[in-house]
Amino acid sequence: MNRIQQLFKKKQENVCSVFVTAGYPKLESTVDVVLDLEAARVDMIEIGMPFSDPLADGPTIQKSSLQALKNGMNIPLLFEQIEEIRKTSQIPIVLMGYLNPVMAYGLEAFLEKCKDVGVDGLIIPDISLETYELEYRYLFTQLGVPLTFLVTPRTSLNRIIRIQNNTETFIYYVSSSATTGRSSNFTEQQESAFLQFNELKLTVPVLAGFGIHNQETFHTVCKYFNGGIIGSAFLRSLEKGQSAKSFVSSLI
Repeated sequence: MNRIQQLFKKKQENVCSVFVTAGYPKLESTVDVVLDLEAARVDMIEIGMPFSDPLADGPTIQKSSLQALKNGMNIPLLFEQIEEIRKTSQIPIVLMGYLNPVMAYGLEAFLEKCKDVGVDGLIIPDISLETYELEYRYLFTQLGVPLTFLVTPRTSLNRIIRIQNNTETFIYYVSSSATTGRSSNFTEQQESAFLQFNELKLTVPVLAGFGIHNQETFHTVCKYFNGGIIGSAFLRSLEKGQSAKSFVSSLI
């Protein structure tokens, strides 16, 4: 049982996961930002691996990713930073990124390194369920680094069940068809979709992301899911110099 599974075993409601971009705002910021969030009582950290073409991400995360790349951020350095985090922290860590940099590193070598340094899971949106089942599942399973899949309100029930059957940690529910970073509250239509998904009574935890930026939106998703993932709103707070403790307190 890895750290993510341990988290959901002891906490099934109001789980707060925060996304940070590795190497942002400064190259050496990753360790301090993660430890500050842990001290602020965040439950899980999603660390973004900077990439030049983050297609699912909105302007805020794109901006942070490009700045991190300019700072000199790369995957080998990120692994070093995670090793540093693990000297004092056992908070669940998920790496989020795109397949191109992972394949450039070497998929098997990447997964082995994730296991070695203490990464608990991966989110790689451009690995499709079909590709995972046909080509990658054995490797991910053998090396013990679970992959989290994304679903949307339009995902078919059959596909949701297949995703559930390939999931060891949690499912990422995308609340909006837009990219990350929207700052309005959820519509009645979205909440109706949340309710319909909740009524499926899946056997694995579900965290919602995209559009969670304040206390109201966080509490809304927590009514229907096990918790929420906050990304762009936290990066904007970092840019303004707000402390992690202050941001998390305002949210939860």
